[in-house]
Amino acid sequence: MEKVAIDDVDIETNPMDVHSVRRPISDALGFTDFAMNYFELEPGESFSGGLHTHHDQEEVFYVQAGTATFETRASQRDAADASGETASGDGEVTVDEDEVIRFAPGDFQRGYNDTDERVVGFAFGAPGSKHDWDQLESMVYCQTCEAEIGHGLELTDEGDFRLTCSECGNSFTT
Repeated sequence: MEKVAIDDVDIETNPMDVHSVRRPISDALGFTDFAMNYFELEPGESFSGGLHTHHDQEEVFYVQAGTATFETRASQRDAADASGETASGDGEVTVDEDEVIRFAPGDFQRGYNDTDERVVGFAFGAPGSKHDWDQLESMVYCQTCEAEIGHGLELTDEGDFRLTCSECGNSFTT
């Protein structure tokens, strides 16, 4: 058995500086089978850097206080039907205090605080306490393809993100 107070877990923020408080509980307690992160989001902050998916994990978010908004997009394979209309998983969903939202592997999401109040919440991922970087995909605009397309992600030695377009291979660092 292991126990830790959330306030005793060191803050580790995203390299894109999109939130000021993220406490990796799973690292502090040595989890192996699922990930757990505690967040405090000030107005304008987000859980992650942008619209993304984990192909190797499902993600669950619990909002303990405040209201978080999630931009959602169905997996790319489900993004449009034969008529070209948007899939039903696209849009925005608000998650209020004491509510939970789940994203399956392949579902794109970006959770953020667009209120004037602080959001306190937890992010859980499974299986595994960490995702594989090669199983993470972000939706960003590709200057070469001139469209919003999935990009693979990797963390550079300098702590930046390198994104590579899945269509044309164009690569850039943030």
